[in-house]
Amino acid sequence: MSEILVLVEHVEGQVKKVTLELLTLARKLGTPSAVWAGPGYSPDAKARLAEYGAETIYLADSADINDYVVAPKAELLAQLVSEKSPAAVLVAATAEAKEIAGRLAIKIDSGVLTDVVGLQDGLIADQSIFGGGVNVQSRVTKGTPIVAVRPNATPVEAAVGAGAEEQVSVTVSEAAKSARVVERVKEEKGARPELTEAAIVVSGGRGVGSAENFSIIEKLADSLGAAVGASRAATDAGWYPHQFQVGQTGKTVSPQLYIAAGISGAIQHRAGMQTAKTIIAINKDPEAPIFELADFGVVGDLHQVVPQLTDEVVKRK
Repeated sequence: MSEILVLVEHVEGQVKKVTLELLTLARKLGTPSAVWAGPGYSPDAKARLAEYGAETIYLADSADINDYVVAPKAELLAQLVSEKSPAAVLVAATAEAKEIAGRLAIKIDSGVLTDVVGLQDGLIADQSIFGGGVNVQSRVTKGTPIVAVRPNATPVEAAVGAGAEEQVSVTVSEAAKSARVVERVKEEKGARPELTEAAIVVSGGRGVGSAENFSIIEKLADSLGAAVGASRAATDAGWYPHQFQVGQTGKTVSPQLYIAAGISGAIQHRAGMQTAKTIIAINKDPEAPIFELADFGVVGDLHQVVPQLTDEVVKRK
């Protein structure tokens, strides 16, 4: 089977969940090979990648890869595409990886597909475009396809691969060194999962009513082991930090379960969550647009419904 390159997303040596999703997807299309860029590689990382199907792990663990902004990673991938002639390159649809994908496409004279939510035989991609208003199927017609896949678009499935290591030496060009990373600030994280990678997301909107009332949303999220999101109306009102905004001008999520509480379902919000596998809406307005999208809906006051739901979840643990 043809080789599929997967760019590994990792933080402090820990392989991120989206990489396991990409390896799972790559196995359905060919033979997955993981590309590790930058320092932090360890036996644990190798075991993790092999557990989810990586037949080969290309190691480019030079500090130069991390010392400069995305350009060195694009050069690394371009070198591997030239040497290995893979059938495709898969990356996560994160801000950094999508920039890498665009740079790589220029370097290898190919096409790139972003925000993909599914891949079929023939590398035909499913995409949600125009603010989520249109679903299309696309494919790259020139060169090696580069595909940026949304986190949580593919369920993770383990299938042990060989995990054979191959060291890759890459010389970073002077052009790639034009923007240097001079400082990194570690983001403080709580116990909740990262919003864009969470399997379950509970979001609150204008109907929550105040910043204090967001504790209702947080309690339900914590009972489910979920991330907390918010609509633009809620973040603009100062009820919840903007970094948790879901929507066209916020973050895009594709969880297995999305609970929208007190969110009307304007197109701006729908663009950021409508690819969720299951959507539950809680809103006191039976005509709210969110119900058109929801798999299950509850017409009622979220201040009564959500605490009862939280209690039931806790009881069943």
